[in-house]
Amino acid sequence: MKAKVGVFSFTSCEGCQLTILNLEDEMLDLLSAVELVNFREAIDDRRHDYDVAFVEGSITTPEEVEEVRTIRERAKILIAIGACACTGGVNALKNMHDLGKVRHKVYGEGARHFPTEATKRVRDVVKVEYELNGCPIDKKEFVRATKSLLLGQVPKPPEHALCTECKQRANVCLYDKGISCIGPIVRAGCGAICPTFGEACEGCRGFLTEPNLASMIDIMKSKGMSRREVEDRLTHYNALTPIDLSPYFAS
Repeated sequence: MKAKVGVFSFTSCEGCQLTILNLEDEMLDLLSAVELVNFREAIDDRRHDYDVAFVEGSITTPEEVEEVRTIRERAKILIAIGACACTGGVNALKNMHDLGKVRHKVYGEGARHFPTEATKRVRDVVKVEYELNGCPIDKKEFVRATKSLLLGQVPKPPEHALCTECKQRANVCLYDKGISCIGPIVRAGCGAICPTFGEACEGCRGFLTEPNLASMIDIMKSKGMSRREVEDRLTHYNALTPIDLSPYFAS
């Protein structure tokens, strides 16, 4: 029997769902093994008898908390996809400010009608079997992970730094071009797509399990970056991963 799959979206741009829809030929192979029963961007059907749930987006309202809990109850396997779902993404930056002021800034006089909670990762609310990070996810990684999970195998996320993939692509280090990049502490898996096209890695795939923060911050300081600039770079996608910068900067 085909595994029944549901794809769901919370607070996000839904770019990860578009990545799935852009699988083209790979999608035909996947559809031979799965049955899509709930995917708003792809089908009109809204069944709730799914075995596997892919969840995109961070959890930011009481309604979303209840909805993702319901999805968890129904699904045998739940996979969080994308930076928003796995690290909080850029949505989590609001947690660094007064939430009342954030709400008023966004909604103006109507702010009282929009209850807002602190941004949460999916795993902060429910159990997650696997996470596929990135902004958006890498479609090849999505296919590999999905096939493994359908075979009852839990794939292992990369545990090496993005710099490894940069070297494999023979990229000149962006620091040699005067561009600050946090690739040395970020999990690989995207093929170093941003540095390859001259853009700094901003950590959308999340930090390594044991990142060498001391060396990373030393490099950033040696390039003249202030404490505020370092903090901004490290929290862009990872505001929910607390980093104490006080040991590295004089008070």
